[in-house]
Amino acid sequence: MIDVLVADDEQPALDELAHLLRGDDRVDAILTASTGADALRVLSERAVAVAFLDIHMPGVNGLELARALAGLAQPPAVVFVTADDARAVEAFDLRAADYLLKPVRSDRLRRAIDRALELGGTEPDDDEVLPVTVGAKVRFIHRRDVRWVHAQGDYSRLHTDDGVGHLVRIPISELEQRWADVGFVRVHRSYLVHAASVTEARLTGGEPSVSVGDVAVPVSRRLVPAVREALLAGGAR
Repeated sequence: MIDVLVADDEQPALDELAHLLRGDDRVDAILTASTGADALRVLSERAVAVAFLDIHMPGVNGLELARALAGLAQPPAVVFVTADDARAVEAFDLRAADYLLKPVRSDRLRRAIDRALELGGTEPDDDEVLPVTVGAKVRFIHRRDVRWVHAQGDYSRLHTDDGVGHLVRIPISELEQRWADVGFVRVHRSYLVHAASVTEARLTGGEPSVSVGDVAVPVSRRLVPAVREALLAGGAR
């Protein structure tokens, strides 16, 4: 049984595809979104095996959405469902599992699911992409641009060189696990830093800290030995 996402800004088309998917005994939960931004928010909180994307959606279109999904920690296989037969080359350049033209037939949809399951999802990029909501828009924050992270309850604020803190609905404990192999180290219960971005470390005295540019990040005393080892391995300057 697999979970899937359907993203389409036309409600009748979305309802029809969801109806057809319910007829496939391999499909469990069907998540829906009416815009690319909505789809990113859904998939940042819950992984699915296959994403069925309309190409022409307002704001983030289906092709842009597929590029962003490839950077998720668990990227789904992508199937484009569209009335536009002129974008197939672009779709398959993005390693789409299939390209369905509306109106969709149930037998053709079943074959698309077959292909998606054979692919097992797209290969994740070396760099992870996180969708961040800014007002009514969605920005894509690359993990490689994150210098340090501040925990805020069940959320985390990602700090990049642009000086802006980008809030994502991911707890810092999850980011610690996901990013441990790419040089991020927990320095405090509320802070995670990219070791190679540390410009100065003060790990002795009563208030140990590390600096990332002009920002001083506190270090928990009990974590000082682990932080020192991680910084040496990460090439702190």
